[in-house]
Amino acid sequence: MNERTKSALLWGAVGVFAFLALHQGYVFVGGESIGILPAIGVAVVVGAVAAVAAYAGEVRLLRRGR
Repeated sequence: MNERTKSALLWGAVGVFAFLALHQGYVFVGGESIGILPAIGVAVVVGAVAAVAAYAGEVRLLRRGR
């Protein structure tokens, strides 16, 4: 696996865990939970979007840095 793909997947994992932590905090302060399965589903979508954005954005950021 190349470094760019690994980096994008790690950013996707950060997105997943960030969403789940924010959801847990929202429920903790008194918000209503959407349930565990929908929360995991949304977290997977957030992680996929983060991974794709990181993969596509890395090239643009590297070009701007030159």
